[in-house]
Amino acid sequence: MPAEENAPAPPTLRQRRRAAAIQEILDAAERHITDNGPAALSLRAIARSLGMTVQALYYYFPSRETLLTVLVAKGYDDLAAAVQNAVDTAAEDSALPRLVVAAEGYRRWAIANPERFKLLYGTPLRDYAAPAGGPTTEAVRRLSGVFQRELFDGFTAAQLAAVDTLVLSPGLRAHLEQLPQSGLGDLPPPATSLLLSAWGNLHGLVVLEVFGHTSFLGDHQDEIFRTAMLNMLGDIHRRIPVQVTKPRAADRMKPRLPPPP
Repeated sequence: MPAEENAPAPPTLRQRRRAAAIQEILDAAERHITDNGPAALSLRAIARSLGMTVQALYYYFPSRETLLTVLVAKGYDDLAAAVQNAVDTAAEDSALPRLVVAAEGYRRWAIANPERFKLLYGTPLRDYAAPAGGPTTEAVRRLSGVFQRELFDGFTAAQLAAVDTLVLSPGLRAHLEQLPQSGLGDLPPPATSLLLSAWGNLHGLVVLEVFGHTSFLGDHQDEIFRTAMLNMLGDIHRRIPVQVTKPRAADRMKPRLPPPP
């Protein structure tokens, strides 16, 4: 069968015009957020900047919540793309671990786009809640997947299950085991706990910087961040055993003797 017969039909003129209008609205909304902050997002102001009525804008985005969901998902996608691009373009002879390269890509995007970063991680917007399991959830999973891969690349499931961490409570372990496989559920609970702790360390430093709480460090903030990431990565990898050996059946059957007095 010729390849032309399997090729999808090109978009119609009506579809191209609609896609162009949606992109123009999103660009205007992002400019509005950059200039005024996420909390000031106004459909009326966006429509006015484009020379259209609010009713016409509703044709493309039926509500403020619909537009916000697209903007949040797009923000996460752009952030994930920046992180992945940092890893992909890193010098092959660089001695810097890929996880640190990814973390620095995350930091650079946040600093360059502070208001969009605040839309993702700042004060929750009034009367808005992202749809459960919707596009924002999928976008977050794509972003977390990059860090999960770079943090645990090269380790086996057995090694990650034997991570040296505090004993997880039965309740927490059960909860982590029930996470969806498309999210963090493909990791053993100890590794999931470790990844979340690493995420808190990385993200917390970026939030402090974006919100201006570490400005007293001046030009030394990048060095502080890199040092913190290197220390964090070293600590995490020290907690993962080099190899995992299964006890012999005979050893498992031996009763445990109390320590000598």
